[in-house]
Amino acid sequence: MNQAIATPQPVAVVTGAARGIGAATAAWFLGQGYRVALLDIAHDELSQTAKQFASVGPVLALDCDVSSEQSVATAFSTIESTWGRIDALVNNAGVAVFKPILDTTYKEWRYVLDANLDGIFLCSQAGGQIMKRQGSGSIVNIASISGLRASTLRVAYGTSKAAVVHLTKQYAVELGAIGIRVNAVAPGPVETEMAKLVHTPAIRKDYKDAIPLERYGSCEEIANAVGFLCSPAASYINGQVLAVDGGFDASGVGLPTLRTVS
Repeated sequence: MNQAIATPQPVAVVTGAARGIGAATAAWFLGQGYRVALLDIAHDELSQTAKQFASVGPVLALDCDVSSEQSVATAFSTIESTWGRIDALVNNAGVAVFKPILDTTYKEWRYVLDANLDGIFLCSQAGGQIMKRQGSGSIVNIASISGLRASTLRVAYGTSKAAVVHLTKQYAVELGAIGIRVNAVAPGPVETEMAKLVHTPAIRKDYKDAIPLERYGSCEEIANAVGFLCSPAASYINGQVLAVDGGFDASGVGLPTLRTVS
């Protein structure tokens, strides 16, 4: 009698998982029956998030600085030795410095690029090797609308996210042949704790006027898009950038006043 081969419980790795989009994405995977490795540099917040998720499904919380080659190598080695596979990798960890362009220092530039670009490269290299050995996997990089259109006060952030878009396509072109899909999600303004702290009422009004859906997105809405791209429903999607922004990028230079004309 032929015995069915048990399908291993899938594993997802989420960087920057202690809060915000990362935590929401981890929750999405747990809801779909994944084992989830939570990576973050913020130890206390990571521990708290892991405790909250422990009753939902298997989690592995690992302190990891994605800009450090050694830290990334240690984390991914632990994941492979613990669970033996990675089915989904979400490169979400990132930082930002918002300053006028001529006031931005080289140190600040490197701080942002090290985390936002080098971090994705290091994690994709480490996770990609594990996926290559199993012959399958999906990588989703968190880019930004700031990587698709220029804006003020974010020369390092916007440039790093534009580079993430191209890096995504580079990985998609080379890894597709070995069964690994690579895509990116470009969020618009999202209701994160950081946004609540730094976006003044005037900024929030400006965004509302500029976004066709007239609101910020939620962390869960970004997580839903990430989950879709990692799911079998997206099995023929590779090398794409999905803007999850309420139509912000599509609106271009359209004037909010004109949208109110009936």
